[in-house]
Amino acid sequence: MTPPEELEETARIAQELIRFDTTNYGEGRSNGETDAAEYLGELLAGLDLEPRYVDAATGRTSVIARVEGADPSKPALVVHGHTDVVPADPTNWTVDPFGGVIRDGLLWGRGAVDMKNMDAMIITALQDILGAGRQPARDLIVCFFSDEENGGVFGSHYLVDNHPGLFAGATEAISEVGGYSVHLNGKRSYLLQTGEKALVWIKLIARGTAAHGSRVIRNNAITKLAEAVVTLGRQDWPLRLTATTELLIAELARIMEVDPAKVGPDELVLSTGNAAGFIQATLRTTSNPTLLKAGYKHNVIPDTAEALIDIRTLPGEEDAVLAQVRQLIGDEVEIVVMHRDIGLENSFTGPLVDAMVGTLGMHDPGAPVLPYLLSGGTDNKALAKLGIKGYGFAPLQLPPELDFPGMFHGVDERVPLDALVFGRRVLADLLLNY
Repeated sequence: MTPPEELEETARIAQELIRFDTTNYGEGRSNGETDAAEYLGELLAGLDLEPRYVDAATGRTSVIARVEGADPSKPALVVHGHTDVVPADPTNWTVDPFGGVIRDGLLWGRGAVDMKNMDAMIITALQDILGAGRQPARDLIVCFFSDEENGGVFGSHYLVDNHPGLFAGATEAISEVGGYSVHLNGKRSYLLQTGEKALVWIKLIARGTAAHGSRVIRNNAITKLAEAVVTLGRQDWPLRLTATTELLIAELARIMEVDPAKVGPDELVLSTGNAAGFIQATLRTTSNPTLLKAGYKHNVIPDTAEALIDIRTLPGEEDAVLAQVRQLIGDEVEIVVMHRDIGLENSFTGPLVDAMVGTLGMHDPGAPVLPYLLSGGTDNKALAKLGIKGYGFAPLQLPPELDFPGMFHGVDERVPLDALVFGRRVLADLLLNY
């Protein structure tokens, strides 16, 4: 195990952040992010920046600071991460999920990739720039949001709705889940996130007759709910390509050396191996049951039963998908929309895209960079309400055997230490020159 004093600074900061248990259970239940926000704020203050703390609720703290750029005529760039994490059951892990363990050249722990690694990379990239007495090319608005794993209700959306002036002058943003490497046909390539699917979180509520568990009860709430859950969980949503996924599929076919007229998008994506973990879900809507709640005793038939369904649609298809969900499950089960947020899709062109692609090319010459549509979502959704175009760019050079998509919300989440160094350097060069 590497002693803390020997850790590279990005790994050390990420390790410290992992040790703050910022678990977000959703629906307003959280361990809170204040301690992590204050830790990051102290690091920002150490760079002679002025951190501002914003509490959306007790313990739900975001921190934000502005970095003065060399050219004030350029629009500002938002560089953001989040400090909350999804729950981790320690009985399923081989290490303490909040221990920040260093093993086999990797940093292990909840948040190692989602996304305390990027939080640390932002800090150390700023240290490299400001510590050398230099300035970024333009103003940077550096944010570490709370509550991203709950859709940003107590984080990015709160700041955008209540403190929009904090983002004055910004037109673009970068954050998580892009700029990471994948291995395609034996060749390292990078996926740059230019968009993300829309988010629709619904609750299904079935009602029936409460009764003794020994009776014949046809109007059973759990039975009705189970039928609806199975229907949505097994729904085979149709494939539909967007401008982003059309371009991605064409590039994948070229790199994989196959004829897209003979090999369908699903088959082509699956042939990419671990990279398919995120890409496959961008080809269609998904509807996944994630939580069930019903009953309180073995011999009592309850009168209500509930389920949570995580629906991710292609941008702009939210209403049509909700209408189809209603048709699929019928009228006996109530649908409550718990949280809904937009999809995003930016073109794979423009100065920022060119800068991200070019910076990756400087650090890994000859590696192709491909656009992709994130199957999940980020705080870029909230910033879009202010007209800020968001991209995923948390650059990591990863080994081919690491199932990177599987690390997100997965067991034994971990990131290579040398990937953190790579990300720090790439991010510093981008911020210095764009």
